[in-house]
Amino acid sequence: VQLQASGGGLVQAGGSLRLSCAASGRTFSGYVMGWFRQAPGKDREFVAGIRWISGSTYYADSVKGRFTISRDNAKNTMYLQMNRLKPEDTAVYYCAARNAIVISTASYEYDYWGQGTQVTVSS
Repeated sequence: VQLQASGGGLVQAGGSLRLSCAASGRTFSGYVMGWFRQAPGKDREFVAGIRWISGSTYYADSVKGRFTISRDNAKNTMYLQMNRLKPEDTAVYYCAARNAIVISTASYEYDYWGQGTQVTVSS
């Protein structure tokens, strides 16, 4: 399994970005996919997760109502639409995959990881 994250960048507070995670190597119908982020000096934290087969989602409270996770089955790609960005959203964002049907917020329960993509929100 390979995950390739992209779409990060520099944006002003209040702006938007869309991250993509291209997945390859197998079908993901039985998988959960997630986005995590890690700011300098902080632990990696859960942002959002999605069950690939059903599309059901779960969000961290800090991003609920601002971020939207989705997937495109045909493209084997997961997205994170980030709106109303805040300086505290600044972090390296990682996509991850878990061979399970339950969305977990624990990073150690994810089996595969993509490389990170930097998101910087200026005030």
